[in-house]
Amino acid sequence: MRVIDHHIVGHQGGAGGRVSEVFDPNTGRVQAQVTLGTQADLDRAVAAAEAAQPAWAATNPQRRARVMFAFKALVEANMDELAHLLSSEHGKVIADSKGDIQRGLEVVEFACGIPHVLKGEFTQGAGPGIDVYSMRQPIGIGAGITPFNFPAMIPLWMGAVATACGNAFILKPSERDPSVPVRLAELMREAGMPEGIFQVVNGDKEMVDAILDHPAIGAVSFVGSSDIAHYVYRRGVAAGKRVQAMGGAKNHGIVMPDADLDQVVADLSGAAFGSAGERCMALPVVVPIGDKTADALREKLIPAIEKLRVGVSTDAEAHYGPVINAAHKQRVEQWIQTGVDEGAELVVDGRGFTLQGHEDGFFVGPSLFDRVTPQMKAYQEEIFGPVLQIVRAPDFETALRLPSDHQYGNGVAIFTRNGHAAREFAARVNVGMVGINVPIPVPVAYHTFGGWKRSAYGDTNQHGMEGVKFWTKVKTVTQRWPDGSADLPRGSEDGGPSRVQDAFVIPTMG
Repeated sequence: MRVIDHHIVGHQGGAGGRVSEVFDPNTGRVQAQVTLGTQADLDRAVAAAEAAQPAWAATNPQRRARVMFAFKALVEANMDELAHLLSSEHGKVIADSKGDIQRGLEVVEFACGIPHVLKGEFTQGAGPGIDVYSMRQPIGIGAGITPFNFPAMIPLWMGAVATACGNAFILKPSERDPSVPVRLAELMREAGMPEGIFQVVNGDKEMVDAILDHPAIGAVSFVGSSDIAHYVYRRGVAAGKRVQAMGGAKNHGIVMPDADLDQVVADLSGAAFGSAGERCMALPVVVPIGDKTADALREKLIPAIEKLRVGVSTDAEAHYGPVINAAHKQRVEQWIQTGVDEGAELVVDGRGFTLQGHEDGFFVGPSLFDRVTPQMKAYQEEIFGPVLQIVRAPDFETALRLPSDHQYGNGVAIFTRNGHAAREFAARVNVGMVGINVPIPVPVAYHTFGGWKRSAYGDTNQHGMEGVKFWTKVKTVTQRWPDGSADLPRGSEDGGPSRVQDAFVIPTMG
């Protein structure tokens, strides 16, 4: 059986030790085993990072950017291989896998401009003969702990910016689909990245705790569920690290009475059910304003959902594939039952879905609930599956309060033709990312990604300039070249500026 090992400098692999099974979600069968790392494996990775990082940090940013350019070209050249590998372990259809990779590459493209974004600030004449300037320097060794649902995008969000800034980076990907992260590390090395700068250590909670506790790791970036994000944040900060921890979500789509419902339905079909709903920026809650809007939307949604094609990840006509594993399939179907038990109306039931020839695959059909209320547990918690819930709102203010009062605050969307309503909504809603007629408001790579409330812990977001700030430390230099050197004349007889021996004055004191 295929064994997926770490990507650590000098690591030879070997028998023994703990392993975890990697499934093919399309068939339900085990296709590989991944080695689960130990404290000793992490120590070796850290030692290699410590040895390589000073020289990498001393490499000028332009040369570091050239590695990013070469890496981008290699990923593009290997796109088909990476997408099929990703789909075989995650289950998302090939088009979604390519989107996963491409979205990560957009952050790599941003990292190609690292010479510009690392430029510091400068003030001439902050005081008498005094100049002040700042520089951004790498934190040293950083680590990323990433989830199963985006095994290419999220590692690249973290690793591209971290390494471009001059850090060494250690990635702990999900043990459920680890092959693509390891392959990306191989391509990074092929692109010219020095050994020890981008390494992968596979593992489970034992490895997560080892990373959070390791004294040589200065910063940790995490994406996963909110409970684990809170745990990672608290433990990492207690160990003196800089931590950003992104959690779960329950994103809402507000539908105003003037919205184009045909467009809304088309958007919801992809946003709610694409990638089997396994993404933190999915749109699992739709909030039509007024019963007339709700009834019309429901009438259009039902046939659209019935037309969705669920298939294996290699089916080019499939809208989405299986969920990640049997346990997650059971969890999603249990949430559907919870919604029924709580009194929501199950309009379309996706439970018990099977695909001919792939009866053991982890497939869940699309489900639609109506008349869901904020008091229901199925509304309050993240389902992370192909389930769309209709929560009816009588007016704009009620619709605004729903996402604002929810425990999660990752993303929200409003569908309307009314510019005033959209502007008012965007300004007032208590959520980190807002879409106006955009169902999945993931910002472009040179902006920044991050939610509010239980969707994010820490003060700095992912990628963009926020990412650069997270992976660097600011050093500010106040410099003065004193006048009146004993080796130089006091006046201007030498043809240079006159030198006056004044006592030093703090710049802010004039």
